[in-house]
Amino acid sequence: MTRQTTHRFIPRRPISVLASIIGALWLLLSGGAQAGCIDQKQLLGVNIAGAEFNAKRLPGVLNKDYVYPSPKDLAHFRDLGMNVVRVPIRWERIQQQPNAPLDPTELEQLRRVVNSARDLGLCTLIDLHNYGSHSGRVVGSADLPATAFIDVWLRLHQAFSDPNDAAFGLMNEPKAVPVPQWLTIAQDTVLALRNAGAKNLLMVGSGRWSGAHEWERSFDGVSAASEFRNFKDPLNNFAIELHQYADADYSGTTGTCIDAARLRTVMDKVTAWAKLEKKRLFLGEFGVADSPECLAALQVLLESMQDADAWLGWSYWAAGAWWGKYPFSIHPTTAREAGQLTVLRTFLPK
Repeated sequence: MTRQTTHRFIPRRPISVLASIIGALWLLLSGGAQAGCIDQKQLLGVNIAGAEFNAKRLPGVLNKDYVYPSPKDLAHFRDLGMNVVRVPIRWERIQQQPNAPLDPTELEQLRRVVNSARDLGLCTLIDLHNYGSHSGRVVGSADLPATAFIDVWLRLHQAFSDPNDAAFGLMNEPKAVPVPQWLTIAQDTVLALRNAGAKNLLMVGSGRWSGAHEWERSFDGVSAASEFRNFKDPLNNFAIELHQYADADYSGTTGTCIDAARLRTVMDKVTAWAKLEKKRLFLGEFGVADSPECLAALQVLLESMQDADAWLGWSYWAAGAWWGKYPFSIHPTTAREAGQLTVLRTFLPK
């Protein structure tokens, strides 16, 4: 997602003593966290943004230019009933030079998040938030061959090999790569990970901005709908990651929303395709402003993902302590609960 604002710290609403006691008792009675990424009927959660911030300052300074989710952030959304957190990261930070070892300091920060989430029973979806490039070089080009992209994922698999701890989001919105080329690279990456023994759930983004609204639209003679019919995963443990925003151009850059009926049509079409082709979908990003028309759009998006045969789940965009006044944010503040979260709650386990 490109939709960033000026980031500043907002004080979090403290978790109440009662909530902390209830959480501790739940862990005690359940024998510890049991959920994670495996054996979930659906993965329902949120993007906790921050580690991908300030892309013009790379690698940047931790806690000055970018920030990782805190354990309290993770616990807050777990306590709401969510079971997955999508954590956007920058390729240039986790691997400063293609084909090089992962940066140990950055890897330790990501490992801290994954371990904290695991202890809470959350699945971490590691999202390489790079739009199909590294330091301005496009994946699949002479300057950055597809083998370099496969390399970073093989290294991340070595670091996060437990499939119950982490799922892998191959590439957020790979707009820099032509659609036919991206789908070939994605297929090769999935096969390389499986050949290396990876059992993790894989999220494979469709081309461009991954918009559900252009699922059947052709680019260079190829549509995601046609290509994913023959997409292969030897373990059949993948989902097609789509994104869908509700403003007029579907960019997620304004606080306005179109008629919710148009969004229902978009979502119904991809749902029907997934059921026919026996594929799973995951809505990795969707977000709206806190207004009546936008909350109606959010309601429709969530209603459209109730068929578990088609939808593995969703992660709302977004939370994160540095969002400031970003209109889509559901991060806890001292103000009233965001209207978007009130809607989301009705689609979470009680």
